[in-house]
Amino acid sequence: MQAEAGEGLETIVARKDLERRAGDGTFFWGIGNSPSAAISQLARAAVPVKVVFSIMKSPPKSIDSAPSRTVAWRRYVDVRGSERPLPVHVLVTSRGDATGGAKRFHCALMCRSDAPLTLRRGVPFDPTGFRNAGGTGAPVGASQVTALLRRTGPGDGCPDYEENVTAWLAGSYWVRLVDPVELDEPRLASLRDLTVNARDWRAAVSDIRGGDGGDRWSVPDGMLF
Repeated sequence: MQAEAGEGLETIVARKDLERRAGDGTFFWGIGNSPSAAISQLARAAVPVKVVFSIMKSPPKSIDSAPSRTVAWRRYVDVRGSERPLPVHVLVTSRGDATGGAKRFHCALMCRSDAPLTLRRGVPFDPTGFRNAGGTGAPVGASQVTALLRRTGPGDGCPDYEENVTAWLAGSYWVRLVDPVELDEPRLASLRDLTVNARDWRAAVSDIRGGDGGDRWSVPDGMLF
């Protein structure tokens, strides 16, 4: 994880915790790629899957730290292929442009945590103790961003990463986001100034997303890295 849609990582984590509190422990986390297709099977079977968020070693790309356009996503496609409004407490933003033009979809993890989301330090995560869960079970590559992993051993004892934030997958586990709305300057200003409490969070999200009705959402508890 790193900066995204012009927001620093600390700001993103703080905003996601507000979302979590307003959603009775649930939140969505935008990601840059689709994980293994096996994740949908795990979601249907309600297999518990832990999520480990680690800070990337490389600095954020300029298109993420200072995008030319920022959008908020308003709908998602669930594990059964049905398109639904995003829950009323969820706010996922991203840069508005992709290679070849405007972004038409984005991906997100559906997560749950009963504990506050904070950036922790000092809890090691050793990717050499895991393999990719899909395909040939290849080692974790240096350029992988989001991957479904299975533990295969203790690792080499020299972890390069940390478990900076952890949660559990919930609901459809990962979803494709659709129906973006570009954020104009007033909405961007509202996003930058989001310091509301959990009680007022849903109204702020509705304003930034353009007043869409949203959807009520409740899921049970459900390692993604």
